[in-house]
Amino acid sequence: MNDAKHMANIHGNILTPGGWIHGAVTFNERVAGISGSQADPQGNADDYILPGFIDLHVHGGAGKDVMEGGDAIHRIAAIHARHGTTSLLATTMTAPPEDIDVALAAIGKAVHARGKNEARVLGAHLEGPYINAGKLGAQPNYARAATLAEVKRLEALAPLRVITVAPEIAGHLGLVRELANEGMRVQIGHTLGSYEDGVAALDHGATGFTHLFNAMSGLHHREPGMVGAALAHAQFAELIPDLLHVHPGAIKTALRAIPRLYCVTDSTAATGMPDGEYMLGRHTVHKCMGGVRLPDGTLAGSTLTLDQALRNLVGLGLDLADASARVSTHAADYLGLEDRGRIAPGAWSDFVVLDRDLKLKAVYIEGDRCDLNDA
Repeated sequence: MNDAKHMANIHGNILTPGGWIHGAVTFNERVAGISGSQADPQGNADDYILPGFIDLHVHGGAGKDVMEGGDAIHRIAAIHARHGTTSLLATTMTAPPEDIDVALAAIGKAVHARGKNEARVLGAHLEGPYINAGKLGAQPNYARAATLAEVKRLEALAPLRVITVAPEIAGHLGLVRELANEGMRVQIGHTLGSYEDGVAALDHGATGFTHLFNAMSGLHHREPGMVGAALAHAQFAELIPDLLHVHPGAIKTALRAIPRLYCVTDSTAATGMPDGEYMLGRHTVHKCMGGVRLPDGTLAGSTLTLDQALRNLVGLGLDLADASARVSTHAADYLGLEDRGRIAPGAWSDFVVLDRDLKLKAVYIEGDRCDLNDA
């Protein structure tokens, strides 16, 4: 880690909460100051300096899966750091209780022990098992109803920053309110619920939607479904912009409808690896043709990284500042983190430096420069 007394500087086109500054950031673990003047980055040829990427849905990478427990999370945090992710939520699968316990115990330890060249693990996204068995997607069939007592027991193993719930399951609507009262972000996902179920869940304190469009009831003009509830009412939702999970036209629809739509990778062990077989919880999945699938062809997470997500968003027509917010700032705001996802005095020194083709040149995590070639 950087010595608290040692200051460093990087120069370029800096994206700040107030707009672009052409100048320098002075920092150690946190930002000490920003100097320079407001400028349109198209008026020079210098690098872009953006807030570090924040991924709230990460299952794996580098051949490792979160559900393995042990040191897998450190390998996963390292591969994503090399693609600009400076903080993340390690995400569990629907699984037997003992498997979830193993994963959360390892996540809990990683929260307090960021290794060299690793993204900061902020906590867990509990994607299962409180989902609808009729909308498993690529989740193994261990879905079950939740209880507040069980969730609190799991929370003792690792900070549960986000919990995915199918609100139509008996007892879940009341649980949504209880979890929200405990300060947890409840997301609607893996659900056969109706538009009305979605609206009721939001009224009870749900705050987001898990991989919007995927594994939820779709939009029809007479049955708006869970997608309709999100498009009509959500302030926040996560979406996988790998251009496989969601058609570009649907992405554009969501961007117009949901003010603070943010992007996640839903990345698997196959991320950063060659084609072949990998584990996703208790499933064997196959990486081929740029995607990850179950043997029956069902999409099973992705190999997306957030640097590519940023480029995909720009390719869809978003300006760079908007695209940056959707891979960083909105996710930080969703978690209530005012000191991440932005380059401002006092914030953590989480930056990415990109060339004019939006290729990564450098990544700084809490002030430490990440070795992008580290294996």
